[in-house]
Amino acid sequence: MAMRKFYSEIKGLKLKEVPNYVKPMLSIDYVKKSVQKGLDNYQTKYIETSSIDPLYHVCFGGMIFSYLVALPEERRHLEHQQHAKEHGH
Repeated sequence: MAMRKFYSEIKGLKLKEVPNYVKPMLSIDYVKKSVQKGLDNYQTKYIETSSIDPLYHVCFGGMIFSYLVALPEERRHLEHQQHAKEHGH
């Protein structure tokens, strides 16, 4: 959604105008304001309405995070199995 909005904003610009448009967005202050605005919107949408969705976000986020943390170890394990199979061990 944000990418679509960003694309629609820069679609009408000329190529030389894009860096001047994007440069202010890369400042620390702009990023802080954007994160704060996102947190405020999240609080308004989910926390103040007593929705159960934040619990789902934590659960699914934790599952995805644990999967990503364990993924390199699993890949090494599978590569080791394949290497042993190829060499007859």
